[in-house]
Amino acid sequence: MSEQKKAPFSLSLDNGVAELVIDHPPVNALDSDGWHALAAAIDALGGNRDVRVVVIRADGRGFCAGVDIKELAAHPERIAKVNAGNYATFRAVHRSPVPVIVAVHGFVLGGGIGVAGAADIVVASECATFGVPEIDRGAMGGGAHLQRLFPVQVVRHMYFTGDFIDAQEAWRLGAIRQVVPRAQLRDCAMAIARRIAEKSPNMVRLAKEALNGVEDGDLEKKYRWEQGFTLEAYLAADSGETRAAFVEKRRAQF
Repeated sequence: MSEQKKAPFSLSLDNGVAELVIDHPPVNALDSDGWHALAAAIDALGGNRDVRVVVIRADGRGFCAGVDIKELAAHPERIAKVNAGNYATFRAVHRSPVPVIVAVHGFVLGGGIGVAGAADIVVASECATFGVPEIDRGAMGGGAHLQRLFPVQVVRHMYFTGDFIDAQEAWRLGAIRQVVPRAQLRDCAMAIARRIAEKSPNMVRLAKEALNGVEDGDLEKKYRWEQGFTLEAYLAADSGETRAAFVEKRRAQF
């Protein structure tokens, strides 16, 4: 019998506030199984009537470095499974019946952008940086959720260059509700969550559904469109070279 893998996150519930903490050293990059487990956990929290609000945060060096590039370098055929896990996770956050607060620190990359961009409220530590280095990893994806955080031209600059945005700039652009020292990040997120948890749970759930319904466009369809290009990118020779260069810690050659 194979040994069951430990979930890359922990869960707790207190007075209506569910806390999900990503904890998968060294950089909180999740493999395909990890993304599917994360999606299932968020869905389950949303379906639990004892849950009034969800806080997602992380331990370690940064919030989330996205997908496990080493898994895809070794098993490129798993790209469809990884894509499905990413889609399910971001959808679970965005379509959760209850508000989802995401508290980020350190690096917020790739799939971390998807989680933050799908959230209802984002708070950040002063050390947080946001980026989509997919163009340097032979992949696509993240644009739909990035555009939920930042203006279109800012997103395109980030996408084409791989450049990062720090927490203060993210706050200036309106993506972040609060920027606080790292030591205060959890308390900041939990304080907002407790205020929401004090409200009528029925009213809050109705408000979440209503707000999702008046958003421009369909976030999930936009991301699904992107994923088609992610698959196309992975079929290109350049994509394999970028992943090999990342794993081997060298510059890619084109």
